[in-house]
Amino acid sequence: MNSLDWAEKYRPKTLSLITGHNKAIQELKAWAQSWLHGTPEERAVVLYGRAGIGKTTAAHALANDMGWEVIELNASDQRTADIIEKVAGSASRMSTLDGSNVKRLVILDEADNIHGTADRGGEKAIVELIKKTSQPIILIANELYDMSAGLRSACKPIQFSAVMARSMLPALKRVAEAEGITCGLDALETLAENANGDLRSAINDLQAIAQGKSRMEPGDIITAQRDTKENIFKVLVKIFKGKDIREAHKATFNLDENPEDFIQWVDENLPLEYTKAEDLEKGYYYLGRAATFLGRVGRRQNYNMWRYASVMMTSGIVVSRSYHYTAFVKFQPPSLWRKLGQTKGMRNLRDSLAKKIGSHCHVSMSYTRSQLLPFFRAMMKDDGYAPAVAALLALEPEEIAFLMETKSVTKKVRKIYEEAQSLIEKEVRQEIEVFGGFGAKPELSEATEEEPEDELSDEPEVEVKKEVKSQSSLFDF
Repeated sequence: MNSLDWAEKYRPKTLSLITGHNKAIQELKAWAQSWLHGTPEERAVVLYGRAGIGKTTAAHALANDMGWEVIELNASDQRTADIIEKVAGSASRMSTLDGSNVKRLVILDEADNIHGTADRGGEKAIVELIKKTSQPIILIANELYDMSAGLRSACKPIQFSAVMARSMLPALKRVAEAEGITCGLDALETLAENANGDLRSAINDLQAIAQGKSRMEPGDIITAQRDTKENIFKVLVKIFKGKDIREAHKATFNLDENPEDFIQWVDENLPLEYTKAEDLEKGYYYLGRAATFLGRVGRRQNYNMWRYASVMMTSGIVVSRSYHYTAFVKFQPPSLWRKLGQTKGMRNLRDSLAKKIGSHCHVSMSYTRSQLLPFFRAMMKDDGYAPAVAALLALEPEEIAFLMETKSVTKKVRKIYEEAQSLIEKEVRQEIEVFGGFGAKPELSEATEEEPEDELSDEPEVEVKKEVKSQSSLFDF
């Protein structure tokens, strides 16, 4: 039996073999067809969805179907502005090696994970690349809202949802037959259900279980179900619908969630389930007690207190109910997580700005966020101060827009940025003119050589001092 990774070995080479994503595949095909008539308005798409469901596979299969060459830049590569321009930028403009009109598909993987010093300037470079490209670009992301707003707006979003268990069966059956393994439908269904929409994981499980076997039965499948959220829903049912406090508490023992995350689930769904005011009041009392214990864990690093928090948010919620609610309630994941995901780009921008201001003012980032940001916002709204502040802090257009409290980079923001760049260039030229002359030896004429040395140095020194003074006052407020 071949030990090669089966998920890679049997990766679909054409879109027709990709299962479970009919709508997404149709959208992707329509976008690709638009390139046959010139450069379309939507030059890039972002394929987003959870890991292991076929986003990257679909991108490569599309390139194969269209006969396009592929240039790929993934998370293992540095994705600075220079590297993106060198690799992806040049690829998006150059013709193919044989001079034909074949398109070159640029694939940028993990577009929602471009951050840090290793990827400095990467997001801005990708946005500029999309605006200027004459070749198709596909971005791959797990979380759409982990990308910056500017990058999201530059792409057409195409969502890849989790693969339904029944849609995995043909693919799993095809792999098993190709490897000469007799596998019953029940066994394949169990594999598919345990994978929770992750086809790659289902194939990996099939390979792990089938090693050394020519036949696989349902009893051979010992992999645990990957869907922690389904388990969470079952636990919530035992808490909000059950009557046994021990069973409700015990249900959390094998839950793949820590108490800090689980309390968010209970908090989100408590008002949906408990409609009587007195039940809701008691429920929040115990939930508040659980939050108190969790806070003590954070302060004292005493994780034994997790057990008390767990009892409060499970058994406490059960005993708070005075009435058995029979109405169906669709439990919801914590809305706080969705909001944090949507605002992640904005919070990263705020922290980057606070770091620049804090470094300049020699204060902490937290102090900058709470005390100095309002002050700098007021300064940025003054047309006279704004360019000098932007130049002093070396602000990017997005940071200027954040301080000016605009949702996007407007013409006014662009103008301030350009004026700031002019001030910076002027500052550099002045430094070169002032300090560059100190190391140079002036060529003296014969008449000058005979003059006393102290007379030669008096006049230029005054001029230099004036120049330095004018330079230092450039950013004085």
